Amino acid sequence: MAMRCLLVDDNARFLEAAKVLLERGGASVVALAGSSNDALVYARELRPDVALLDIDLAGESGFEVAERLSGIVPHLIMISTHDQEDFEELVAESPVLGFLSKSRLSAEAVGALVSAGA
Repeated sequence: MAMRCLLVDDNARFLEAAKVLLERGGASVVALAGSSNDALVYARELRPDVALLDIDLAGESGFEVAERLSGIVPHLIMISTHDQEDFEELVAESPVLGFLSKSRLSAEAVGALVSAGA
């Protein structure tokens, strides 16, 4: 069964590109959310296996969104164009499994983080 993903990012072009990339890798993208409110609605309604959250959401922190999704979505992963080192402490202190650079995003990389955190 394909891993069911929720993508949360304020960049619509990235959301569409990431959806294609993840689905080519065998994941199922159940929803694309451009805000925390959309993410919460989709998470409650669709119960994805994993949510991929942009660190910088227009005026919102992806880490705050992760706190709100914790307990609803079993696996949370932060994504960003920023360097992982810039956010290591925040990642460690949050309910997320880890961090993926947007340039390294793939269904395989998401699956590896989920497997390591399970």
